[in-house]
Amino acid sequence: MEIGTMVYKNNETKWIIILCSFMFSTLVLNIFYKEINDTLYITLHALFLIGCLFSLLKILKNIEKMVKEIRTSNLKLQTIFETTDIAIWYHDMKKDELLISAGIEKIYGRPLQDFYANPDLWRDVIVEEDTFILEERFQNLGRRENVTSIYRIVKPNGDIRWIKDKGIPEFDQHGNMIEFTSVLLDITESKENEERFSTLVDISPDIIAVVSNYQILYINNVGKDILGIAESEELKKQTIDNYLSKEDYERIKEVFPVPPKKQYSSKTYEVKIIQDKTGAIFDVEISCKPILFAGKHAILVVGKDITKRKATDQMIKNLAYFDQLTNLPNRNSSKSKLNELLFHPSVQSMALLFVDLDQFKRINDTKGHSTGDIILQQVAKRLQKASIKDSFVSRLGGDEFLIFLENKQLEEIKEIAGTIMKEISFPFLIKEEEFFISASIGISLYPEDGSDQETLIKNADAAMFLAKENGKNNFQFYSSTLAIKSSRKMELEMALRKAIQHNELVLYYQPQVNLHTNKIIGFEALLRWIHPTYGFISPEEFIPLAEETNLIFSIGEWVFTQACKQKKKWDALGTPPITMSVNISAKQFQCSELAQIFEKIITDLQLNPNTVELEITESIMQNIDRSIKILNELKKIGFLISIDDFGKGYSSLSYLKHLPIDTLKIDKSFVDDINDPVHKGSLVKAIIDMGQNMNFSVIAEGIEKLDQVHFLVKNNCKMGQGYFYSKPLPKEEVEKLLLRMNDTNQ
Repeated sequence: MEIGTMVYKNNETKWIIILCSFMFSTLVLNIFYKEINDTLYITLHALFLIGCLFSLLKILKNIEKMVKEIRTSNLKLQTIFETTDIAIWYHDMKKDELLISAGIEKIYGRPLQDFYANPDLWRDVIVEEDTFILEERFQNLGRRENVTSIYRIVKPNGDIRWIKDKGIPEFDQHGNMIEFTSVLLDITESKENEERFSTLVDISPDIIAVVSNYQILYINNVGKDILGIAESEELKKQTIDNYLSKEDYERIKEVFPVPPKKQYSSKTYEVKIIQDKTGAIFDVEISCKPILFAGKHAILVVGKDITKRKATDQMIKNLAYFDQLTNLPNRNSSKSKLNELLFHPSVQSMALLFVDLDQFKRINDTKGHSTGDIILQQVAKRLQKASIKDSFVSRLGGDEFLIFLENKQLEEIKEIAGTIMKEISFPFLIKEEEFFISASIGISLYPEDGSDQETLIKNADAAMFLAKENGKNNFQFYSSTLAIKSSRKMELEMALRKAIQHNELVLYYQPQVNLHTNKIIGFEALLRWIHPTYGFISPEEFIPLAEETNLIFSIGEWVFTQACKQKKKWDALGTPPITMSVNISAKQFQCSELAQIFEKIITDLQLNPNTVELEITESIMQNIDRSIKILNELKKIGFLISIDDFGKGYSSLSYLKHLPIDTLKIDKSFVDDINDPVHKGSLVKAIIDMGQNMNFSVIAEGIEKLDQVHFLVKNNCKMGQGYFYSKPLPKEEVEKLLLRMNDTNQ
């Protein structure tokens, strides 16, 4: 197909035209004045012919040159079109002429003549899914607009190619299309590269967006999901302030102003993205980098949704610094806060209130941890209510809480402590059942009682224990005497851990006698601690310490083993049968293998379990189900079971019929009541009567006077022990006593 025409103009052509005009004028004059002169006529005619010949030669030469240049130009254009993926389609509607460049063969993979033979061939090979573009194309042409279409075609070998088709129509004054030119380009490579890039961007787990003038020009699928946008067209109606908090938007505007005041630099932020439609909030970490996009200054934004990470971080922080049950700050948080307050210039003084709940453990053990948890949650709310607004309330663990009061006078501190005790004293209603507890509060003051968090907490704890010892349900301030007591407690705890190893623990034995015959029927093993520095330490002091530190498990097993070994030795002396009574702490019942441990000990010693009596206290009722299970296991082995200090605890008499009990021990305080002029031993008599009615043996302890013996015998109590008969004796004296008793019997 010939491409274009060339109009040739130069100075030589101008002179040829002037010469021809001159000769034409001469010829005209010759016609009118021929007769003037024949010689002149011949001369002019010859000159005319020579001029015409010269002009003709010149014109032919220039035409030849023009044709050569046109052919060269056409060849160059043809070469360009054939070596590029471009085709030109020209249709003259008036002449019904179709001109198509050879480049269409390379693009469509079909001979040029096929398109002349079938002008609709370009449309027939469009991929079916893209044929909707034709309708859009015809609509734009109907509006006399240029059209640019992108569609796919199928080549004869089955290859799919992307075509960019730019059509330029020409219309006459009546609106009729008279010409149509179309430029066709194969854009497969760029389109596929674009799709590869787009695919990579869209499958990226990160947000990728381009922003210019605060308008989002592009965003990938992850970004659309975060913004709550289904189609990219929605972005045209929005700017980034629709999706950012006011603070984040102002911060970005300051760093990336429009127009830019200086060269942008890359920045990284954490922002909150708010979905315009749902209001959902996402935490996003974004990196912003300046780029050129479609010739405009723009910002490339790469973001990562860190909502879950932030939530996880917050959860970890909550686990580290907040109590999960009560939502109060925990021990770590309280220590951190206390250090912060101690170094804050506005804090001139401070009070630490160490709050411990009374009777909580009993409720938690008897009613279960679910009930205990509800009580702790309600206690937390009451503590917050009772404390002033600027106070800090935390849970240290278990039933212990810590409260900080800043810059308060002594009377204010006392008032708040009193309010706390009052709030805690109100009943807790859980599943239509009321529970009552109280609070023991220890108070230490800054800077009087310490200047660091460890000392202040330790001293408040010591004051709390003083409140417990003073009957509970009260508050006590720390004092220097408490420091001595606290120091002794700590030293005793350390020493108690080594007491067995250093042979400082010993057993004494108090005889149990038949009140009618005055004969020894058994011994109660009593633990004593003789410290090389402190001397004799009362069981009332070290037994609670052993229970508190869980040393009672190892100590209790040692006591049982030593008592059984001693019983085995005394049996070898040939004395009348005696019973060995061993006290078992309620704490030991937390060991589910208690029965198996005791069974192994007596089996190894080949000792009859029927001669060993285990003395328990009513405090085992705190977890009645566990206790009954273990007691039944012990009873099955063959041990005798007695309840020590009966009547002093908080057991229900209805439990007695469920317990495998052999003996009730009447507490010394009731035996002392025998000499009371008002009660006159009425409680002792009631216990004896009840024991007999339930087929229990009854033994009275703490007998010190003869009239107490007479009362007990009169009311049919057959066994007893106390200083009236003998104080607790070391094993050597017991052996002498048994030998004398053996000689008497012989």
